[in-house]
Amino acid sequence: MKGFSIFLFFAVSTIVLAINGAYGVYAQEDENIDDIVDVEGEEGSIITDEETVEDTSNASADADTTILFTKPIYNMLSTLELPAGNIVEFLVGFINKGESDFVLESLDASFRYAMDFNFYIQNFSTFTFNKVVKPKHEATLAYSFIPSENFAGRPFGLNVNLNYRDTNGISYNEAVFNETVQIIEIDDGLDGETIFLYVFLAACIILALVGGQQLLSSLGRKSRSSTTRKTAVEMGTSNPNNVDYDWLPKEVLNRINKSPRTPKQSPRQRKAKRTAGSDD
Repeated sequence: MKGFSIFLFFAVSTIVLAINGAYGVYAQEDENIDDIVDVEGEEGSIITDEETVEDTSNASADADTTILFTKPIYNMLSTLELPAGNIVEFLVGFINKGESDFVLESLDASFRYAMDFNFYIQNFSTFTFNKVVKPKHEATLAYSFIPSENFAGRPFGLNVNLNYRDTNGISYNEAVFNETVQIIEIDDGLDGETIFLYVFLAACIILALVGGQQLLSSLGRKSRSSTTRKTAVEMGTSNPNNVDYDWLPKEVLNRINKSPRTPKQSPRQRKAKRTAGSDD
């Protein structure tokens, strides 16, 4: 029973830890957007609703830009869905149609309020390139970011800006992508609730097995004790001389109990028997 008590203590401790872990996961999912800070590998910044930013996007007539989402793949026929907590990758293509060089300086992205793109929700990292594109040439820039898991289930405006300049020093800021996207939650692993259920189920199964083992062990001890008492009673009734037979194996004791026993005769009976035999 001491071993069973120790195991029960560890099993209860495991269940309590699992409950605390699941509660921590739920608490993290219920955080407010305003409490979000930096995401790993990103520059996070929150701008309140009181701050507005004017749209100063402008593009050169001698440049064409395109965007291609490689992770996840976007077919342009529906709303773009970005997985929360997973990396998002896309390529920006730039074509120089003019007669002078362009310098691709940087590429940045941000989440905006879906109802008004002037309201910023989060700024992501700015990738600096300073890549020169000759006339009649093209270039491709790669960019990636990770949407926060706290944004799951909400729509946001995704704004991707390409900053470049020409040889005259004129700067351009073109919105390569400026549409509403949906942040979705991907169930590609075990969440806190599932882990808790598995741990709880495993603990219940182990407790049931240990309890069954203890029950069978106690029943076996009772059966052996009953058999020992029965053997002692049988040996006591047929053992008038109180001989100790405990050291004998059970097979020998069984043969002794089953073998026929001749009744003992007194000396007078034996003498009378011999006298009767001599007279014949």
